[in-house]
Amino acid sequence: MADTAVTTPLRSPLSRAADRLAAATRASGGTIRLAELPFLTQINVRLDPKGAAADAVGLALGLPLPVEPDTVVRAGELTALWLGPDEWLVVGPPGGQKDLESRIRDAAGDEPVSVIDVSAQRTTLLVAGPRALDLLAHGCSLDLHPRAFGPGRCAQTNLGRTQVVLVARDDPRAGFWVLVRSSFAGHLTDWLLDAAVEWTG
Repeated sequence: MADTAVTTPLRSPLSRAADRLAAATRASGGTIRLAELPFLTQINVRLDPKGAAADAVGLALGLPLPVEPDTVVRAGELTALWLGPDEWLVVGPPGGQKDLESRIRDAAGDEPVSVIDVSAQRTTLLVAGPRALDLLAHGCSLDLHPRAFGPGRCAQTNLGRTQVVLVARDDPRAGFWVLVRSSFAGHLTDWLLDAAVEWTG
């Protein structure tokens, strides 16, 4: 029997905002870079950080799950974010959901573990450039100076009155990831573009 299932192409929450983000980046003359990083794989993992599964999952992923609050561990194309004492978000390239879920479940074996694909729950905005800190400071109460929030740090916080997960990239020049729920992505993008007017004219 022929497969009659209709496949709909993926469409990111900010597909209609791509041109506006690119225009703001150009207008800033390089001081601000704004872009969506759509469809990143995002797997929520919960397990006992002191149990055997934690080490086994770390080995399977090729990176240890961070145990210090609000920290990030990166290896290759994967990033693990600490979200709580027994909770992490593993972020990887688009399309890797099934592979990551399988690797984590297989590594955990019989140990209690929760593995949930939340890739469709959030999208990711990149905020970079020499004025990225100034832009984010308009709507975030955290001290984002590299001394306090440098590479290897993340936080669940508010930006422009929107709940986000903010991630400092490997190098201050690489800027920040802003992980935002898909339903609030348009609002946050409008806020960022409005706040960036100081540099984009």
